[in-house]
Amino acid sequence: MSNTEIPTSGSNPQPDPADYDNELQGSYAELHQPSSSFENRDAYLNRELQIMQPKRWRANLPFRDYRFEYEDTIPAMAATIGKVVMVGAIAATFAGPLGLGEAFVLENVRYELLIVSFFIIVFSGFFLPTANLAGTHGPLIPLIPIVVAAGGHPMAFGLLIGAFGLLLAISKGGSLLANLTSKGVCGGLLLYLGFIGTTSQVKNLFTWAEGIGMSHIAFIVILLTIILYALLENFNKRWLAVPLSCLLGGGVAFALGAPFEFHTGPGLPHMSPMYWWGENTGWMLGLPTVESFIVVLPFAVLAVAMWSPDFLGHQVFQKISYPKRTEKVLMDIDDTMVSASVRQVAGSVLGGTNFASSWGTYIVPAAIAKRPIPAGAVLTALFCVIAGLWGYPMDLAIWEPVMCVALIVGVFIPLLEAGMEMTRVGKTTQSAAIVVFASALVNPAFGWSITLLLDNLGLIGSKERSASLSKMSRWIIPGVMFVVLTGVMAVVGMLPGIPALLPNFRH
Repeated sequence: MSNTEIPTSGSNPQPDPADYDNELQGSYAELHQPSSSFENRDAYLNRELQIMQPKRWRANLPFRDYRFEYEDTIPAMAATIGKVVMVGAIAATFAGPLGLGEAFVLENVRYELLIVSFFIIVFSGFFLPTANLAGTHGPLIPLIPIVVAAGGHPMAFGLLIGAFGLLLAISKGGSLLANLTSKGVCGGLLLYLGFIGTTSQVKNLFTWAEGIGMSHIAFIVILLTIILYALLENFNKRWLAVPLSCLLGGGVAFALGAPFEFHTGPGLPHMSPMYWWGENTGWMLGLPTVESFIVVLPFAVLAVAMWSPDFLGHQVFQKISYPKRTEKVLMDIDDTMVSASVRQVAGSVLGGTNFASSWGTYIVPAAIAKRPIPAGAVLTALFCVIAGLWGYPMDLAIWEPVMCVALIVGVFIPLLEAGMEMTRVGKTTQSAAIVVFASALVNPAFGWSITLLLDNLGLIGSKERSASLSKMSRWIIPGVMFVVLTGVMAVVGMLPGIPALLPNFRH
């Protein structure tokens, strides 16, 4: 994960750093060399990242602007598993309070897999190759019962998220907030998300195992996954962690007697928005009213405010995984916000359940595998279409021994490693500790905003960094963010021990 200089081909000596930029002049097609001309696979992948020249809002074509490698299948597989799991969780969370059955959840997940595939190819695959895929806003899941109880309409909620996201992207607000976030704040956020995610997945696996009366399966699966991950780390093959862990988890659980069967066959979901937004079909809610938009307004503000720390964590993970001179292929926060916002608006109008954010189960494994966004994005779209139409892979993806270990080794353990890497040097530990503390008190959005303010004021972290900031960057922007976020959380009743300020949001 270090940013050390990389070797070039085995037949040529390593170039002098002063001449390196001149060597990388030319198009991707001109600079590409076959992997056989490099002394190892890692050198080839590093070189591919350095010679790519992504174009914004112009066509980026396979083989002319990027290539497909077998490493791209790993993040694509992890992303597909994550998408089925996360959209299923959101659909199920909505379905319960609204009285909708399992058939609604299954069909809407299939619908979302087809919807997202189109936008993946259009944006991340071709026209915005540095925009991460528009995934699912996992931190919103605990808020959904509150939204439903308050009378919130899913279409109104999604449209407002998309509108606010576009405003933030157009104003470059996302990248501005990312630039104001120090390594200590970002590292602490990654540590918190990684730890909470890991422990939650371990707990989920044990809950499942206890439910079938075979608690020992969870212990054995996790123990073997730890050993496998350590071996892959030792042999520099961590990018294989997701498929091998899924194979190990599912295979061991089944061999030990855990029940599993395929029951979701091939098929197509309803493709008409009129079906999904009918009075007696789909959501059975009809179209939203003006009141519907007013009810979900605070939740939409909060959802988009939570994008910046989420996107920042994904971008930083690339920075510490990629070699030097790869700035052009790093995830662009504002472009990712554009992609997520447009996908959110279209998905909500069409009738989908998803609420968009940066796709963590894709970008983290892709960074580990040292692959740029576009090729894996196209494969992810293909895998999502196959899973949605075929049906059977959905059953396997949401089976706990497969799902839990995939999320642990593909997302949460790498986040922990990235957080520790970022807080390893400099005056970062104070800020990191405060982020974890404040996030545990409320949520990561609150932890990020209050620590951003304290860190930029110089009360914690590097005082030299604080002194170099302008008045706008030191306290005005961080202060406004903290006040707005905390105010919205107070309105909807998310501050522990404090009732919602507006009665409609009490639950």
